[in-house]
Amino acid sequence: MSEATERAAEIDPFEVRKLYTYLRVVDVCDAMDGIGYFNIGLMSPEIRPLWAGMRFWGPALTLRCVPANRPMWKLNSTEEIVNAHGIWFKEVPAAGCGKHVRDGHVVVTDTGGSGEVGYWGSANSLGTIAKGAVGIVTDGYCRDTDEVILQKTPICARARGRTIIPGRIQAVEVQTTIGCGGTQVRPGDIVGCDGDGVVVVPLEVAEEVAIHARAVLLADMRGRRRLYEKLNMPPDATVDYETVEAYYAGLGS
Repeated sequence: MSEATERAAEIDPFEVRKLYTYLRVVDVCDAMDGIGYFNIGLMSPEIRPLWAGMRFWGPALTLRCVPANRPMWKLNSTEEIVNAHGIWFKEVPAAGCGKHVRDGHVVVTDTGGSGEVGYWGSANSLGTIAKGAVGIVTDGYCRDTDEVILQKTPICARARGRTIIPGRIQAVEVQTTIGCGGTQVRPGDIVGCDGDGVVVVPLEVAEEVAIHARAVLLADMRGRRRLYEKLNMPPDATVDYETVEAYYAGLGS
């Protein structure tokens, strides 16, 4: 076991998550640069929130998928077509992440280069959030996106798609190291998103990164507050540094 892996094993990622509550992705990127982790954890800018205003932070729950190696067979009735997923999964078992989800998890999905297929859609994503996940990230497609946006289900995806799982993709492994959007993601790494994109923080440096990122955020909030006052702009949450300071003081950090 490497020294970094040993350090990560001693850290509770769900406690570390609390340090990221108010942080922006850009603050974290600045802090990662500052400790010498240049371009580490930056997911492809193609992987973006599906709706404006989305933001979340949490430990990664990883899901590895691969393209299916057999086609879906012809179905014989409307009833079978409605139950296509159930018929497929009965014949082609798949790994599931549902039983692994804890409050605060971010489910990160490696689709293994699969073609257009909405592994995540309006129903299964909402079910995952109901289990306690705070976000979903995929380097593949999301379907039912009108409903996903209406529901405000927090999904970051590379593209919008139309087709369903049978004959196209299989989930083969949960809670293993994966690649997603050009970056490595391990179970427990801290994953976050906002309008600027998605970043992954290796767990063994996540506490240090959060401390520096908080300082970056507060400096920005104070500076912009002064500009708001100079321009007679009404203050908003993005310059309310007192609330942020009070939150972190309450954590004792």
